[in-house]
Amino acid sequence: MGATMQNQPTPNAQVNARSLRREMTDSERKLWSRLRLEQLGVKFRRQHPLGNYVADFACLSPKLIVELDGSQHSQQAAYDARRDEFFRNQGFVVLRFTSSEPFVNLEGLLTVIAAALVAGGVPPSQPSPEGGRSDTPSHAPIPANPRRGMEQTTEQPEGTTP
Repeated sequence: MGATMQNQPTPNAQVNARSLRREMTDSERKLWSRLRLEQLGVKFRRQHPLGNYVADFACLSPKLIVELDGSQHSQQAAYDARRDEFFRNQGFVVLRFTSSEPFVNLEGLLTVIAAALVAGGVPPSQPSPEGGRSDTPSHAPIPANPRRGMEQTTEQPEGTTP
């Protein structure tokens, strides 16, 4: 294999990732609206190429992949198993959800993702008003409106106004 790392994307995976980012499904868009801008305290990448594969959503530290499976995945179980095995061999934890989950249980889905992040060593974090990560740990629930994260808590950090 030489000096190339296994998780480096192949040129084909990079092209596929670009195409998938342009053509995100509605469920991917809905989940991405809550994962982007470090709203859970870590950076997620969408349609991120790793090796020959493209992960729907990948957090590189801690190593977590979130997949949304549409109906086509029932016909490609063997492919998904190989893909998951590759990701796990690279040190990633893989979470799979149905593509309907962001519409029927977005908060529950985010709770499972947040728990996986905590298990991977990331303390829970409350989003800053700008949408980035706040380094102040919080046990508040994941806010329903990501741009209003600080308004969801009763306590305000020192030096800020409600």
